[in-house]
Amino acid sequence: MKNFASIFTLAAMALVAAQPARAQSADTSFFVTSNGIGNGANLGGLAGADNWCQTLAQAAGAGAKTSGEVKIWRAYLSTQEASGTPAVNARDRIGKGPWQNAKGAVVAKDVAELHGSNGLTKQTALSEKGEVINGRGDTPNRHDVLTGSQPDGTAFAAGEDRTCKNWTSSTQGSAMLGHADRIGLRDDDASKSWNSSHPSRGPDGGCSQADLKSTGGDGLMYCFAAN
Repeated sequence: MKNFASIFTLAAMALVAAQPARAQSADTSFFVTSNGIGNGANLGGLAGADNWCQTLAQAAGAGAKTSGEVKIWRAYLSTQEASGTPAVNARDRIGKGPWQNAKGAVVAKDVAELHGSNGLTKQTALSEKGEVINGRGDTPNRHDVLTGSQPDGTAFAAGEDRTCKNWTSSTQGSAMLGHADRIGLRDDDASKSWNSSHPSRGPDGGCSQADLKSTGGDGLMYCFAAN
């Protein structure tokens, strides 16, 4: 019996080790995507970005509430007015809060706190798997996160593109980025901003996957449970 128990224990340990990384909390309601879609800032619009958040959440075990109700995940992205279509503010898409990461730490209790003195840091802006996102000083640096937003979470006025054609282009425009680790080249508000630090740039203009990587990003997004 002793040998059987030992064998059973080893088998169970091996099974657990073989399981994919999962969210550390069933109540996860915020994460930074562990990976981008892979096509630069062409996310397939807001719908494609939301679907990516939903897909990653479900793969990590954070796709439903403990009651079994499906969570509605939204990407923190703004769009600009274009061809008569009104702008969309990122702050209006993500529900009321509170939001907590995969380790159970509350990053903001509501929209006002999220855009004020929130709890987002490199240690709390975790992926859906509960992992820290590489930041400034790490190799590779992946702290640039797509937002297309002003510091208060609202969209930019029509004109200068800050959303890569409202998240449909990897060849035209640029994207406003935030720093997930809240660290930049300077000791100023922009460098420390989680949602509005600087626009993307690069040889192709700023929206390709190569452009996003060249400035310290990877096409990552913030995802929030909106319900």
